[in-house]
Amino acid sequence: MRIDIITVLPELLKSPFGASILKRAIEANLVEVHFHNLRDYTSDNYKSIDDTQYGGGAGMVMMIEPIDKCISTLKSERYYNDIIYMTPDGETLKQGIANQLSLKENLIILCGHYKGVDQRVRDRFITREISIGDYVLSGGELGAAVLCDAIIRLIPGVLGNETSALTDSFQDNLLAPPIYTKPREYKGMKVPELLFSGNLPKIEKWREEQAYQRTKERRPDLLED
Repeated sequence: MRIDIITVLPELLKSPFGASILKRAIEANLVEVHFHNLRDYTSDNYKSIDDTQYGGGAGMVMMIEPIDKCISTLKSERYYNDIIYMTPDGETLKQGIANQLSLKENLIILCGHYKGVDQRVRDRFITREISIGDYVLSGGELGAAVLCDAIIRLIPGVLGNETSALTDSFQDNLLAPPIYTKPREYKGMKVPELLFSGNLPKIEKWREEQAYQRTKERRPDLLED
């Protein structure tokens, strides 16, 4: 998989991809992640990529020309399955979306900034718009990092245990059940005895029941889905 991220702040994205699972995935050549500074695609002498909005109003708007040049350059080099725009009014990121995108070969992610992008960018280039929640950030970079993490960890070979991602919360519209590790008892708090029984069918049934109960208590909306 290859992911190209278009941004005005590439330095903001370096840290999330330079550690832990994402770093290992890149070093193992399981995924390529490339950052493209939008200022490299502007013809303006001052490297401006935004301007005031027509009709008046507060906030600067990212111009279409540099975005067009960047996306067109990338598309001339390879086919992209989706061109994603990170925006608060996009579809809310859920596990199912991450599952779908993890099967793609090439993705472009455009990070918004300031007031957002010229609507013509969204009309002409964008194939999918994604939000990470009902709130507004200073730019789309952190949202892009969240999206990439959710996608990349699903690529075969990225996680040490191939089945680990399949048992995460939301994979079956259920929250994950309680999990325990050593010590067996700590300050009077004990691990359920069933987990030491070795009876895998009973343990799996207990986990399913716990997952359902936790979802019912904390996220009943998931059961409605």
